[in-house]
Amino acid sequence: MRYQSIPWTSAALGAWLLLGLATSLLAEDWPQWMGPGRDNVWSAKGVLKKFPAAGLKVVWRAPVANGYAGPAVVGEFAYVTDFETEVDVKVSNFDRREMPGSERVHCLDAGTGQPLWSAEHAVTYAISYPSGPRCTPLVDGDRLYTLGAEGHLQCFERRTGDILWARELKQEYGTNSALWGYASHPLIDGNKLLCLAGGQGTHAVALDKLTGQELWRYGTASEQGYAPPKIIEAGGVRQLILTSPDYVAAVDPESGKEYWKEEYGASSGSIIMTPVHAGNYLFVGGYSHRNLMLELDADRAAARPLFRDRPKLGVSPVNVQPFLQDDNLMIGIDQGGELMAVDIPSGERLWSTGQPLGKRPVGNGTAFIVKNGSRFLLFTEAGELVMANITREGYQELDRTQVIQPTNNAFGRPVVWSAPAFAQGRMFVRNDEELLCIELSDR
Repeated sequence: MRYQSIPWTSAALGAWLLLGLATSLLAEDWPQWMGPGRDNVWSAKGVLKKFPAAGLKVVWRAPVANGYAGPAVVGEFAYVTDFETEVDVKVSNFDRREMPGSERVHCLDAGTGQPLWSAEHAVTYAISYPSGPRCTPLVDGDRLYTLGAEGHLQCFERRTGDILWARELKQEYGTNSALWGYASHPLIDGNKLLCLAGGQGTHAVALDKLTGQELWRYGTASEQGYAPPKIIEAGGVRQLILTSPDYVAAVDPESGKEYWKEEYGASSGSIIMTPVHAGNYLFVGGYSHRNLMLELDADRAAARPLFRDRPKLGVSPVNVQPFLQDDNLMIGIDQGGELMAVDIPSGERLWSTGQPLGKRPVGNGTAFIVKNGSRFLLFTEAGELVMANITREGYQELDRTQVIQPTNNAFGRPVVWSAPAFAQGRMFVRNDEELLCIELSDR
């Protein structure tokens, strides 16, 4: 591990920490995957209602290397990870050739884009789509957690970049990286950091977030999968929902004790979305029209299937987490690239459109869905930001503008597959060359 930081005087550091703490309390942050509530809701006021004809203002830009991981923004600090290598990362979709390089973690001034500190470690990728880390950095208090594509888990003092602890999930738990690497965003719950590790009896592990020591372990799966863990309340208890290519399960987040488990047969080991929880229902879906709608027992920790693998029900998302609206409407992008609205619990598809991605649907098409007030912002794989109204009745596009260039490649087309962060009236978005800060407020 090599670590670099800019020099600080003690007085300057003290002032910065006080300013950062005060700003964190006042400003709207995006501290993890899908924002503060992990629900892709951006509650900022005063956001533009129409994009300028000349395009959105770029506040700053900073160089980065390859990566799918979106940025996190807390107070005065922005965090992003990347993968630096001399090998061409644009390879065939399922090619797992070895690719040496360095995974890096960068801390930037969120207001100016100036670098504050960076850390890096050597790693050899042997995964498909080897363009870099997948998991958004996770900020919790004064700590920053990052998970690399080959299972390198780190905890930093987030202001200084000091490494507090690190774990090698793949080596320590005796497993292999899934085809697309470690991509399940870790979750903080109280004193615990919850991760999918893989391995025999260690599909999921709970680590002490301060020390990295294991607290409990659960389950065995054919692969670790990619779906982030989720905590819900149902049946009078808190349930940690875990998905793998083989099952959907609920466990006690304090002990790892299993509450219930339902079979789920993922296609090619691909379970990507975190389950959508809506009242007494839980939905999960993926490649090849695999889907499962569960009804949760209201009086105890139990579940029963309502429907399973119905090709014309639900949604089969690939790269995009579906959005839940009004506790009975799921908005997602299907494997075929269509945006659709789905009723919960029936799974009925109310309407579909390929419009966010262009004139017609694109297979495995991607547009990350965020809600701000009554409107939606969709960041497409073409690097466009789309403003739209989305209801049970249909989709109405309001505006569209180019914000960044798609520098990667998938299925023979240029793409940018990185979820942006929305914080402090701005959009923070990256490709494989740069991280941009873009003004979205009407100030």
